[in-house]
Amino acid sequence: MSASNVIHAPRTAGRPLWLLAGFWLCVVIAIAVVVRRLVALAHPTAGGPPQMARLDATFASHTMLTLAHIIPAAIFVILAVVVLVRRSGGGRLYRPFFVFGAITGITAYAMSAYAIGGWIERSAVIAFDSWFLFSLGRAYWFYLREDHMRQRTWATRAVGILLGIATTRPVMGVFFATSPLTHMTPSQFFGIAFWIGFSINAVIVELWVQSKRRARMYGVRQSP
Repeated sequence: MSASNVIHAPRTAGRPLWLLAGFWLCVVIAIAVVVRRLVALAHPTAGGPPQMARLDATFASHTMLTLAHIIPAAIFVILAVVVLVRRSGGGRLYRPFFVFGAITGITAYAMSAYAIGGWIERSAVIAFDSWFLFSLGRAYWFYLREDHMRQRTWATRAVGILLGIATTRPVMGVFFATSPLTHMTPSQFFGIAFWIGFSINAVIVELWVQSKRRARMYGVRQSP
């Protein structure tokens, strides 16, 4: 390279602390939700708040479908940690990453038939799950063509969308906490919480992806 070419490392090349913190928080919440659901299915109890008992009963009414969805989802989240956080990439783990992601997305459509929040929740699942599967499919397309940069970009979009289910949990917590004032039931606010939670993740991930894209575009500059 000649002396007239100066390479400037993009400022956004590293991952900001707030983004990593949000990612790990979503991962922890997602795994905790799966563990809690597995415990509730294995050891159903009539105790606890009536609203939670009704939710547990809803999931217990289609146990096999619930398991077919949440177990692959948990595995996908664990694989996502490896393929996205490690700078060396996921290597061979990308194949199971795509397989378990596809299973999670397909079973999510089936789970929407039992949506607690009715058509509002179902519409959120259909919209964001479709974007998740599309992003996952694009990542797989670039994986086959060994275009690692775009593969990683679309995989990031897919993971961000899936972790939106974790972001819905604190949103639901706010609705549960304020229900004595609002008198809203889970059937009324679950759909709203889904739209809010998934939208937050979709917007944040897209802003991050676009910032990385701009950094790559303007990362190499030539001095006059």
